[in-house]
Amino acid sequence: CLFLHVGRGIYYGSYTYSETWNIGILLLFAVMATAFMGYVLPWGQMSFWGATVITNLLSAIPYIG
Repeated sequence: CLFLHVGRGIYYGSYTYSETWNIGILLLFAVMATAFMGYVLPWGQMSFWGATVITNLLSAIPYIG
C-alpha cells in the first residue's frame, strides 16, 4: 500500500512539493525500520551481531546517527 502511494505521487508529479515529499520519505523509512526491528530481530532470522551491524550503519550517516 505504501509503495502504491509513493508510485501515485511519482505518477502525478507530487514530488515537486519537496517539503511534503521529504516528510513522506522519512515516514516510509520509519515504517521500514520499524518492520525490520519488529520482525527480523525477534524471529531469529538474523543473528544479533548482524542486526547490530546493520543498525549501526545508520550512525555513519550525518544527521541520522
